[in-house]
Amino acid sequence: MTEEDMVNIKEFRMEMTRFMMQYKFALNEINTKIDILKQEFQYIHEYNPIEHVKSRIKTPESILKKIRKKGCEFSLDSIKENIKDIAGVRITVSFISDIYKLSDMLQSQEDIETIRIKDYIKNPKPNGYKSLHLVLQVPIFMSDRVENVCVEVQIRTIAMDFWASLEHKIYYKFNKAVPQVLLDELKDAADSVAKLDREMEDIHNEIDDYKEKLSSDDESQQIIINNKSFLVPNEFLYDVLKNEKK
Repeated sequence: MTEEDMVNIKEFRMEMTRFMMQYKFALNEINTKIDILKQEFQYIHEYNPIEHVKSRIKTPESILKKIRKKGCEFSLDSIKENIKDIAGVRITVSFISDIYKLSDMLQSQEDIETIRIKDYIKNPKPNGYKSLHLVLQVPIFMSDRVENVCVEVQIRTIAMDFWASLEHKIYYKFNKAVPQVLLDELKDAADSVAKLDREMEDIHNEIDDYKEKLSSDDESQQIIINNKSFLVPNEFLYDVLKNEKK
């Protein structure tokens, strides 16, 4: 190996390190935004839809395999242009409606640009996979320039995540050559998961309606005297209504 080769390798290593750092910083930006939303839900609102957040950055080896599979030129510019999931975040939420609410909250932030949306909930994959995939672009302020970097965000329910995790393990165990009988069973399980999600969503909505009714009833029992609010006991209201009917 010549001295020139050594210099070129050193320069490429530095560029690759800088390149990967951009995705680390972009991931930090997205995770911070998610954490802010999570804390806001926790401390201000009555309900926090975010159950779990997991993030990762693809290894250089994984990036190389993907760029070869796509048949693209091996350069940092080509990698940035053709691979949008180098940095990834997976958010697990409670209900299907939470997926779209959280998606809207992230996309509406001023410094985020939505590059791509793939809705595998409304249009599931043939094997039954469901999730919402967003490719979001965030600005990263380096010492000498601003880089716009993509992060893939996957949002799914607990049930969807459970199914996807098992499906991944089964494919890994059979080296992707899964017997058809197991594929059929996985698809049936995906249908059961979808049914469970719908039923849990219905129960969630019923609970919200019930809480709203209770809140409305509480307001009807309040009286204000000297700018102070007092709750009238149920027993007193029942006695008043009973006397009025006599």
